[in-house]
Amino acid sequence: MEGCATVILLPSYPFAVSVIVISFNTCDLLRECLQSILAECDRLPQGVAAEILVVDNASADGSAEMVAREFSASATPVRIIRSDLNLGFGVANNLAFEVANSEFLVLLNSDAFFHPGALSLALEHMRANPAVGIGGGRLVGRDGAPQPSARSSPSIWLNILVLTGLSERFPHSRIFGAPDRTWANPLQPADVGWLTGAFLIVRREALVKAGLFDPVFFLYYEEVDLCRRAKAAGFRILYWPDVVVTHIGGESSRQFDSLNLSGHAGEVLLWRVRSTFLYYRKHHGWQARLVLWLELTVYWLARLRSSRSRNPVRRQAGEDAAVQMRLLRQAWRETKGGRISPPSPW
Repeated sequence: MEGCATVILLPSYPFAVSVIVISFNTCDLLRECLQSILAECDRLPQGVAAEILVVDNASADGSAEMVAREFSASATPVRIIRSDLNLGFGVANNLAFEVANSEFLVLLNSDAFFHPGALSLALEHMRANPAVGIGGGRLVGRDGAPQPSARSSPSIWLNILVLTGLSERFPHSRIFGAPDRTWANPLQPADVGWLTGAFLIVRREALVKAGLFDPVFFLYYEEVDLCRRAKAAGFRILYWPDVVVTHIGGESSRQFDSLNLSGHAGEVLLWRVRSTFLYYRKHHGWQARLVLWLELTVYWLARLRSSRSRNPVRRQAGEDAAVQMRLLRQAWRETKGGRISPPSPW
């Protein structure tokens, strides 16, 4: 498995923070995102300078052209980095890490938007807590509904809680609600296992010691892996509830549970399973196979339970379970049991 690259320290930093946005066919959302960032840059304390780096993953909707046309004259510099193919989340961010000229690097999804003061607060927290390598904030939907923002490090036990539905059925239990920390007060800061990549603030020193995103992860688990390596390098991973970010993607992903697993929903599931196997093989060895058996067993039981039902909803659930079993086996073959990453783009 490929190792992680090492970022080169620059002798000085003309900017306090670099805000990095990865773009892939989200032109209108990207425009709104950049407007949100520029408004936050205007709110930064006097003397605190920022830059914005947009990495376009071969968008076909004119995203890169829109950035060059509408934001080239912004008071805060906006640079566009164009890729000829979709590099995925981690590798695209690595491109920006290599050219960023700042001590702190902020990762923001193109479908995410700062609440007023969020960027200044994130910088303030990082400067006040030098032991923190990666920080995150409280994610909410357009409607203000909370989204999972800070999670526990993955394990077989937590997978069982999610797959069996126990974590969803008993969200306020410290035991059963552990995967997404649903038991915790979302208004309290906390040390956590990992943070959602829709918004992250990263200390450059943490990247120097832990390495950049591992390129084997095209999508999913890249931030889990980075947080794990940053903790191993001696840094804290901290969640701050007063740093609030609206994230649209978290809303749309909720719909996958009710969709027939064909087309994009099935593709997303395949990506998730590939990355799951890659992560477990990298950090837990033989447990990657245990994850395969566990998920196959759960979906087999779901299919068996639904096979003779006259209820159309349950019958659809059984059909989805069959598709999930097929995608699990496909992902296992394609990654050779989590040992290799399929060629990008996935």
